[in-house]
Amino acid sequence: MHGNLEPEDRVLSTSSVYEMISSLVQKYGWEDGDDIVVESAGVAISGIDVGENYNKKWQSPIGTRKYNKDAFIVIKNLSRNPFEPSKPMGYEFNPKHTYEPVSKHDAKS
Repeated sequence: MHGNLEPEDRVLSTSSVYEMISSLVQKYGWEDGDDIVVESAGVAISGIDVGENYNKKWQSPIGTRKYNKDAFIVIKNLSRNPFEPSKPMGYEFNPKHTYEPVSKHDAKS
């Protein structure tokens, strides 16, 4: 190989996070004006009020966030969200089994 390699030149190094995201944006055809949201997932939030005397090893005060070791980042393009609410069926629903509602009296016995 002929040429000059400067110390700041990167050769066979891993891509930065920004470069990886940029390549994904190009791959998926996202555009500059798209509404993109970055969220973290794999987070546990304590929802139990443990009081003042609690086992600090196993319990956390209410509202405490714990990031799991396998937490991950989610990048969403809300401009291209394919969500579409369910629509009524275009035909009469006629199941093969019969529907018989259970009364409160039947449920107790």
